[in-house]
Amino acid sequence: MTANDDKGEKSFPQPSISEKKWSKELEAAVYGKWKKDEPYKFNAAAKGKVYSIDTPPPYLNTPIHIGHATTYSLMDMFARYKRMKGFNVLFPLGLDNNGLPIEMAAEKKFNIRFHQLSREEFLQKCRQVLEEAGTASVDSFLKLGIGFNSWKRGTGIGEVYETDSEDYRKLTQETFIDLWGKGMIYEEERINNYCPGCRTTIADAEIDYAEINSSWNEVKFKVKETKEDIIIGTTRPELIASCIAVIFNPEDERYKKLAGKTALTPIYNREVKIMAHPQAAIDKGTGLVMMCTAGDTADIRFAREVGLAPIISISLDGTMNENAGFLKGMRIKDARAAMTAELQNKGLLVKQTPTVHRTPVCERSGDHVEFIQMKEFYVRQIEFKEKMLKIAGELKFYAESSRQMLIDWINSVSIDWPISRRRYYATEIPLWYCRKCREAVVPPKGKYYQPWKEKAPVEKCAKCGNKEFEGETRVLDTWFDSSNTPLYVLKYNRDDAFFRKNFPCTLRPQGKEIVRTWLYYTLLKAYLLTDKPAFDDAWIHYHVVDLAGKKMSKRKGNVIDPHDIIEKYGAEPFRLWTAIEGNITIGDLRCAFDRIDGAGKTIVKLWNAARFVSMFEKPKGKAKLQPLDEWIRHEANDLLEEAAKGYEQYDFHNPSQKAKHFLWETFASHYLELAKNRAYNSEGKFPEEEQNAAIATLHYCMERLLLVMAPIVPMITYKLYNDLYGKDVHFEKFPAAEDYKLAGFTGAELEALDSEIWKQKKEKQLSLKAEIKEAAIPEKFKLIESDLKAAHNIAKITYGSELQMVF
Repeated sequence: MTANDDKGEKSFPQPSISEKKWSKELEAAVYGKWKKDEPYKFNAAAKGKVYSIDTPPPYLNTPIHIGHATTYSLMDMFARYKRMKGFNVLFPLGLDNNGLPIEMAAEKKFNIRFHQLSREEFLQKCRQVLEEAGTASVDSFLKLGIGFNSWKRGTGIGEVYETDSEDYRKLTQETFIDLWGKGMIYEEERINNYCPGCRTTIADAEIDYAEINSSWNEVKFKVKETKEDIIIGTTRPELIASCIAVIFNPEDERYKKLAGKTALTPIYNREVKIMAHPQAAIDKGTGLVMMCTAGDTADIRFAREVGLAPIISISLDGTMNENAGFLKGMRIKDARAAMTAELQNKGLLVKQTPTVHRTPVCERSGDHVEFIQMKEFYVRQIEFKEKMLKIAGELKFYAESSRQMLIDWINSVSIDWPISRRRYYATEIPLWYCRKCREAVVPPKGKYYQPWKEKAPVEKCAKCGNKEFEGETRVLDTWFDSSNTPLYVLKYNRDDAFFRKNFPCTLRPQGKEIVRTWLYYTLLKAYLLTDKPAFDDAWIHYHVVDLAGKKMSKRKGNVIDPHDIIEKYGAEPFRLWTAIEGNITIGDLRCAFDRIDGAGKTIVKLWNAARFVSMFEKPKGKAKLQPLDEWIRHEANDLLEEAAKGYEQYDFHNPSQKAKHFLWETFASHYLELAKNRAYNSEGKFPEEEQNAAIATLHYCMERLLLVMAPIVPMITYKLYNDLYGKDVHFEKFPAAEDYKLAGFTGAELEALDSEIWKQKKEKQLSLKAEIKEAAIPEKFKLIESDLKAAHNIAKITYGSELQMVF
């Protein structure tokens, strides 16, 4: 391939890859082409089984964070690998523009509360927030090299969808209509979780718990029949007005004499029954418990169980109502202080002790959750818990340990799913009511309805004949919307043939913190509508944290912005870091700029290795593989086999580490160093067929390395593969491993031999090209004697049990 020039000096071939190094500017050319050409556009008529990803739609009103960048890059790796395996990959981008988070952003931006404006005015504020949000999230995904089916917004299969679009909301309403028709939705007045800040009912799954500093107050109640005082401890003295009973544990000998008697509540002097009940703990407080209608979930369960009428003392705006007497109109915190002072003034507060109270808080607003009796719509779920547990047991989880999160949540479900909300920017409940008899009117499917401002779809009531109707003003829970995603992307109620053929969805990738909401509600809704699980696989991820393992926050100053990473390093080092750093399905990933910079060095190494290989054209003549060639081909196929095995299990961590080692050590540091003299053959010492074998093997290994790394670092592999082989690597078939025999030694043994030779030369302060007059090496390396001589400049090789050299 090369020869001496006329002056007798060595000349070497030039790389066909002209750019000397990879840069983030080269990334822009690749992702720009992908955006323009849309090479991954979904074709429903294409051959191959559909592999569908129920991509999590991020909120449009906030820029993507480091967690988004990491997990969406991993999802893209799944899609790219499956495409190379011959699947017709459905990988759409959705944008979540719906529900409470958008409303809260509008309230914050304009310093308003939604109830202070007319509905239409507030909806306009929400739309303004979304318009100003722009396309930063979409642009970030594009720069990360993520190969969604399309970047165009629309309603076609694989196109970018938005959860506040008429088409998406229409589907949400159609699922409501379908479930209504199946008898799975009903309306009932009962005590619900209520967020005073959001001013709406919320589901159990939307509650978090916080440890809040509080006071344990021991308060005097009086027994009506005996006039004796009894002492009851509470952290919620402002709810004495809602007390409906006093209980003690049936095994508590101290209080058995009180069973059946009557207690008089302090301040209000209301009569309540004293009864034995196992919910009271003998060793907590005084052993007597004040049961309020709506103090906490335990109180609610008790009231339902014993059938006592509720007394609600908190209004919808989070202030005390008329049942609270002198506390009426006060905020809850102020009412607590006022009640404590009143009890103290009247000599009814025996003792007050600082404590920490586990308090339910709204996961979105952070407000303390209260319990208020309201009429709401519910989806039946209690009667399907066993079926949901069966689905949870059959679903394939990655990692397996995440399954228990879902099982634990299903076991904790104690009431049906409340789905109606008293907000504005969400999908409206598609119902009207007859003004005379209150009969509900359910519209036909096929249209997006806004009952609060539209006429009813009927002329008269089917029940009483009345012609006057009023529209429902409530909206549906955000999770009732979000649980549509696999139905929407697979065209439920839109393309029945496509849906029947391709449902369930293949994969649901998502965070562990929404297992109890998005995962569970999607499975529940899909089962109620289709009698099937929503998907085959669930890939559940943890978080990206700082180097100390701390959650990132602006307040702590430890946030790493993915936009800064892309600007500084480009996307490929970040994507490679994402794969190499760890398995995010079993624990958090620790992120720092120096680790991403380290991944960037591997990108440089890949470029340099490919550029070296590009110096040699793939030989057309006969090639006689040498033992060294067979050894490296064996190693390359071992990498292929391990990569395929890992990728099938959504594991890109272990294969990426193996690929990194293959690139740096096995291929570049050892095979390339040993075989390059044979490839150059500048002095004609090697037969042409042996030279051809070295060059063919360089290409063989590089081609397979690029195929293995293509899902992980798609832009650099696209550029290199196209420059080397004139093809798009992402539409190449992921190759099956071939069988090449080992040459009698392992990769580790060869690496150790080379390293020891280089080490001894360095210790003697010799050039690596310095001649070794004689070397005794282990006999297992006899088959590669010629390559060892050329690589290490060894004049004579003999064989022994260990390495010995004479310089």
